[in-house]
Parts: sequence; C-alpha cells; structure tokens
Amino acid sequence: MKNDHLEASRLRAELLEAITPHVPFDGWSDPAFAAAVTDIGVDPTLARLVCPRGAIDLVADYHRAADRALAEALKAQEFQGLRFRDKVAAAVRMRIGLVDAELVRRASSAFALPQNMALGGRLVWETADTIWLGLGDESRDYNWYSKRLTLSGVFSATVLFWIGDESPDHADTWAFLDHRIENVLQFEKIKGGLLRLPGLRGVLDTIRAPEPRTAPGSLSARGETP
Repeated sequence: MKNDHLEASRLRAELLEAITPHVPFDGWSDPAFAAAVTDIGVDPTLARLVCPRGAIDLVADYHRAADRALAEALKAQEFQGLRFRDKVAAAVRMRIGLVDAELVRRASSAFALPQNMALGGRLVWETADTIWLGLGDESRDYNWYSKRLTLSGVFSATVLFWIGDESPDHADTWAFLDHRIENVLQFEKIKGGLLRLPGLRGVLDTIRAPEPRTAPGSLSARGETP
C-alpha cells in the first residue's frame, strides 16, 4: 500500500512537470492533461486513477508545492526588527515569488468555474495557514479563523492584482499589498471594539480551531467538525 502511494505520488509529479509547458496555451484543462499523458507515455486510464479530476488535481499539486517551499523558506527567514505587518507582507511576497504568473493566471480561470470554486478557496486558506504557522501563530480560539480569513482575502486579492501588474518590479502590487494589510489592521481594531459588546466574548470563547488545523473546519464549539 505504501509503495502504491509512492508510485502514485511520483506519477503525479511527472504529470505536473509535463503539463506546465502546455498550460500557457491550453490552461489547466483536459487537452493540457491529455498532452501531458502523451508526453510521458503513461496509460491514460492509469493517469486518471491517480488524477481523477485531471488537470485540476495537478494545479492543486502546483499550489501546494509552493506552500511547502514557503514553509521551508520561512523557517530560514530572519525577521528580527520588522513590524508584524511587514513580516506578513514579506511572507506574501515570498509566496508569490515561488510561482509563475502565467500558470497562476490560468489557475485563476480554472478556479473561477463553479465546480472548482470550493477547492480554490481551500487552497487559498491553506496558504494563509502556512503563512501564519510560519510566522509563529499559535492561536487555538476564534482568532485562528479570523486571522486566516482576513489573510486569505489579502492573499487572493494581491495575487489577482499581481497577474495583471506590468509595473517595474511589480511595485504597484507591493503597494496594493501594503494597502490591503492596512485594511486588515483596521478590521482588527474594529474587532477589538466588538469584543467589548455584552455576551459576544462568551460566544467567541466557545470557538476552537479544528483538528487538523489545515482546513477551515466549522465554527462549532470545541473545534468539532461535521
């Protein structure tokens, strides 16, 4: 069973490498997936066994590979002397630097399709989780949700801006990112005021992060998931 899993992972990695030259022309699509299958000479039935959703499985692998690379990079990053907002901005910039703009542009089109929206949202959430964990976040209460929710919005909006940005060294993108982070800080101030409302803090104190902490989970008390 373990060997089968390793073989499946290896084949998916080969398919991912093979599909990327086709994505700029065909997108993360069935024709691109078929071309990748032909390129590496694998049986199409076997390819569909390891990638039931075809190219969509591979674009998810592409996204998660960048998250893993970011997690490793954050371990080695020195952030001494930086404000926390600057650490977040640096982590987002690092993550964007790990991917190809055209592949991401095509991915955004794929995830805009109704059948892929849920997966796209989950992947963005996973990226936000990777960043927060890499910056040392240990929250286990409602803050676990609010931090990842707000950063998911910042990350997805910044990526969409970035793929269309033609300014030198993406200067406009980084200015946009700084502005979005400022909006998040304003939200945190508002949230702090709301916590003083009678009864609200007691409700929020029942909320716990899900296990494992790599998915949105649910807002049920004690971290229970459906």
